[in-house]
Amino acid sequence: MPLDVAWRAREDYRSESQCQRSSFAFYCAVRDLLPVWLLEEMRATEALHWEEDGRARAFSPAEALLYALVHDHQAYARHLLRQYPARALDAPSPSFRCCPCKDSAAPHLAVAVRHERAAILGMILEAAATDFGEDERRAFLDGRGCAHSGGKSALHVACEQARAECLLALLANGASPYVTDDRGDTPLDCLLEQMERAGDTDDGDARARRACLGYLLLFTPGLRFRWGRQLREDAARWTRLLGERAYRWLAGRAPLSLLVLCTRTLLSARAELLESLPRFLRPPEFRLQQWGVVE
Repeated sequence: MPLDVAWRAREDYRSESQCQRSSFAFYCAVRDLLPVWLLEEMRATEALHWEEDGRARAFSPAEALLYALVHDHQAYARHLLRQYPARALDAPSPSFRCCPCKDSAAPHLAVAVRHERAAILGMILEAAATDFGEDERRAFLDGRGCAHSGGKSALHVACEQARAECLLALLANGASPYVTDDRGDTPLDCLLEQMERAGDTDDGDARARRACLGYLLLFTPGLRFRWGRQLREDAARWTRLLGERAYRWLAGRAPLSLLVLCTRTLLSARAELLESLPRFLRPPEFRLQQWGVVE
């Protein structure tokens, strides 16, 4: 589109109602998985959103990536991460946040986990490993959400939602299992709370929660959580929920097995070796009996 035409198009969308229409049109275009070139043309020349300061702004790559995450538009996500490697993982503008908390992290990891977009999550983690410095990458992986989310990191969300595959990807890429939320809970605390609420149910979510527990045991050198007393006071119930060996490990009544310790040491040196482990050791099947998480 010629520049003068593009400028007139922007001038035509200065009102809030017109911005809302163009914004919804862009949202629908991403939802309908339209071609990448068309989406980028819309973002560059037509689609605007209305900010709280009364100004119309174009969608940033970071905001477009959030739409791609919600609708699992993998081709568009890949384009944004390759074309704008740093900007695509920036924090979005205030109109894309639920509260004006400026200290909260960019929400892309949490959104990917919540919507279970494992493929795009892998792209994001790869981009962060390639384009961020070590300190910046760690801050991105361990960033906490806004006050409305309770200051939860992406690992907290993965444990709450029982997203075992996403949890594994985050841990293998260096996300810290020791980050606490606003209540002081670690991801393991969140997982144990979800397991207590679910009780003795035996469904897909229960199996996913046990898989999450196995991954946390595998990637957490020193377990720190606040549920030790509850585990010891109601040993019979927690043994049913966790399995005997996992319960004994978490309650401090037995050391981790040599198998777990050796695999943990191996993965702490090179997490990518996870793919080269024998099938009976390798997630996501994981052979949970080997780790005492399932009887």
